[in-house]
Amino acid sequence: MDNLHIDLLEFDRLLSIISEFSHSEASRTAVRRIHPLDTRQEIETRQGRIHEIMRISEQGRPLGLSHFEDVGGLIAKVRPEGSVLEPNELSAFIAILDILTEIADRIGAEDDLPYLTDLTTGLTGFPEILHALKRSLDSEGNILDTASPLLSELRDRLRRLEARIRKRLEEMVREEAVSVFLQDDFVTKRSGRWVIPVRMDSKGQVPGVVHDVSKSGETAFIEPLAIISLANELENAVAEEKAEEIRILKNLSSMLRGSADGLQDEYATLLRLDVLNSIAVFSISLKMEAPRINETGAISLRLARHPLLQLSLQKTEGVDVVPLDVSLGGDNTIMVITGSNAGGKTIAIKTIGLLLIMALSGMPVPADPSSSFPLVRSLLTDIGDEQSIENNLSTFSAHISNISQILKKAGPDSLVLVDELGTGTDPEEGAALACALLNVLKESGALVFATTHLADIKGFVHRTKGMLNASMEFDRNTLLPLYKLRTGEPGQSHALETAKRYGLPDSIIESARGMLGGIKVEFDNLIADLNEKRASYESGLEELGRQKKELQEKAGLLEKRILDAESRGKEILALSYRQASDIVSQTKKEMHLLLDELKKKEKAERKEVLRQLESRQKEVAIKLRSYDADHRPPPAIEDIREGDVVHIESLGYDATVAKILVPQKRLRLSAGGKEIEVPLADIGLRKGRKAEVRESRDQAGETDEAVSSRINLVGLRVDEALSRLEPFLNHASLAGLPEVTVIHGLGAGILSRAVREHLTGHPLVKQFRGGERSEGGNGVTIATMA
Repeated sequence: MDNLHIDLLEFDRLLSIISEFSHSEASRTAVRRIHPLDTRQEIETRQGRIHEIMRISEQGRPLGLSHFEDVGGLIAKVRPEGSVLEPNELSAFIAILDILTEIADRIGAEDDLPYLTDLTTGLTGFPEILHALKRSLDSEGNILDTASPLLSELRDRLRRLEARIRKRLEEMVREEAVSVFLQDDFVTKRSGRWVIPVRMDSKGQVPGVVHDVSKSGETAFIEPLAIISLANELENAVAEEKAEEIRILKNLSSMLRGSADGLQDEYATLLRLDVLNSIAVFSISLKMEAPRINETGAISLRLARHPLLQLSLQKTEGVDVVPLDVSLGGDNTIMVITGSNAGGKTIAIKTIGLLLIMALSGMPVPADPSSSFPLVRSLLTDIGDEQSIENNLSTFSAHISNISQILKKAGPDSLVLVDELGTGTDPEEGAALACALLNVLKESGALVFATTHLADIKGFVHRTKGMLNASMEFDRNTLLPLYKLRTGEPGQSHALETAKRYGLPDSIIESARGMLGGIKVEFDNLIADLNEKRASYESGLEELGRQKKELQEKAGLLEKRILDAESRGKEILALSYRQASDIVSQTKKEMHLLLDELKKKEKAERKEVLRQLESRQKEVAIKLRSYDADHRPPPAIEDIREGDVVHIESLGYDATVAKILVPQKRLRLSAGGKEIEVPLADIGLRKGRKAEVRESRDQAGETDEAVSSRINLVGLRVDEALSRLEPFLNHASLAGLPEVTVIHGLGAGILSRAVREHLTGHPLVKQFRGGERSEGGNGVTIATMA
């Protein structure tokens, strides 16, 4: 995008404000260089990184950035072999490596920051270099005693020598033979040598070397001969200290040089993080959100605010930005905004343009997150007074020159913003030219937002397909603009009302009104009447909406009462059916006792009675479940633990969870001394009914004849057949049946294949086979129970 068009929308000013949140001059420079990105992926990646920084910052876990120096030049300086950085230059790396180490640890410990993790992968902070720097230098660039054992030893020696020299001099200034010749009794240094102040007229009385003279000429600073040997020894130690310091600096510089490429990469990552963090902090302060980016060429803004205007109004208590809602694209690609002077038309199109640049730069915008921006390649603007004395261009000429360039560049991937379309010349000719221009822009496929005061343009837009009128609302009662954009209807200039509001005498206003043509007055009155009717309709719609809300609340209350009544009814029915179920169960137990006594006698009659009782009990259980207020859907598999007690709906028993088969969404349950597998959908909350332990045929010599060993699935759909087959197998397993027969018929073979696939690998089935001719042939499957 052309920087000139971007700067007209004050994007550079916005970046300058954001840069103040950065932690180094290099970051501030990088922020001011932000520009729209080329691809949607780049935009969404930057959006994702900023969003993650905003999220952890709002959670009280910011990145932990602090001030750091620009070391880009220092990395370049240390690259040549033999180059040595100064101590303060080396110390600049300490803060940077500290920050990098903390960021690497912070982000590495998080598992929900994919965008930041991708950016910081491989970030180390160079712990060995950081350790060496911290051991050798402080934050001010002073070389520490701990930099090396030799340096520590030399500095101890220096301190001892200086202490001896000072002590000897302090003794001398107190000696009577010397003190009479002194100007004062203090000890000091001159030119790096320890001296005492001797009166100039007595300097020959104190043997030693004169190193300085006071400005008044009355004092000579003499190094006594008595300490010269110690002072020379001190000088030698200082030279050794300096040599060791140089060696240390060379070693540290060599370490940096060996990792220069890695340091450059990690420093660049730190700069990117600081830039992203600056945007995130600014975005939080204005409650900005990441918008959507589309490639359909449409723009949709909801609750959009101009960030610079918002910052300005934050200083004025009780004044807020009026949010902007606007959409353009698809069949309509041109919008012409009209309305009063100082009514917000220019701010509206500047808001659209600035937020588009921010969005395409991967930044959050001050708008609702549902806002969507097109991935355009060019932003073309004609905003402001371009009159130029140097180029001999009038306002109109400058506008035409600018628009000519816009026409050359406009296309389907362009957004065009034109302020005061058709002005600067005769209104009729300007309007005609503007309408022709809008036609050409429409053919180019560009999205266009334009402002104007010319009535002829409003009419043209109203008649032309693909173009929309919009207006900035105006309160005729208070004579104040409302700064609210309304799509679909043209606005009035309200020049006379605005002039009156800014103090023009009423006599002039009335005179001007009288000079207006009758048609113009009637046209303005017509629009005013339409606006009033529209406001009345909106008020009516609001009232209808309020009434609708009240009705919905009343309907909700009524529905709640109905549900409460139904729930109470179900509780009563549930109690009745529980009692019925208990009676049936008791009856069945009594019949089992009776049948045990009868043994083989009246076998057919016994089977028939049991079948009837079980059939009746199932009917009661089904009804009970539909009316039971406590009935709940099956629990989620992640909420179940081994050892839990659950209810098997198909069997009517509680059972203990032995194993959870997550991939198959099945449970292995222990009930009645047997283990069975059931699907999760067959599980309910425990009801306190335990399965009775039944003896197997091997133990008791016979099976429970109340459980049928045959099931007929002929004529059923596959899903219905399998839903019946599963509980049949569970019952057979609990009853200890050695073998069961599944009747599925021949037909097209679909049901038989489904049954055998279901039996394959089933935990309750050891093996299965097709029936013999006498057993039903291929119309049945014989399954041996495990």
